[in-house]
Amino acid sequence: MQLKKFIVILLVLPLFAFTMHKYYVSLCEIEYLKEKQSVQIILGVFIDDLEFILDKNSGKSLNLASKTEVENVDDYYKKYLSEHLLVSVNSKNQSFKYIGKEYDGDIVRFYLEITDIKELKSLEITNNILINEFPDQKNIVKIKVKDFNKTFYLNKSNDKSLLKF
Repeated sequence: MQLKKFIVILLVLPLFAFTMHKYYVSLCEIEYLKEKQSVQIILGVFIDDLEFILDKNSGKSLNLASKTEVENVDDYYKKYLSEHLLVSVNSKNQSFKYIGKEYDGDIVRFYLEITDIKELKSLEITNNILINEFPDQKNIVKIKVKDFNKTFYLNKSNDKSLLKF
């Protein structure tokens, strides 16, 4: 009987190790559309991680992606994103327009845009979303300009990416 318990523990214990491990990652996709003269951004973040930080910063329970979500949740999102996702186009800091968000399972996707970009010479992204609270956070930034694609893996020690065209 002891041997059976021991074997069960050996088989079940590794499964707990995998479920206890938490990954911290976001994905930011950026595309320059010359014909629209805009930089379009889609940012995906895990809702529970973002909710933890926003609740902590606001001192409120925002209840993200639920029926009891606060009415002005977009104000909290805009403020956080404008502080932690910085975009510089042609060596000039740019403010992005917050188009909206959508919830998809356990991820929230933000849609952002920078307009009136007639020519793209350089693009610098600073993305330190969630990094202050989660030191293991990885922020993936994928940039597409015409046929050119580049991916950056940002973290606590390196939260900037720069491309010159």
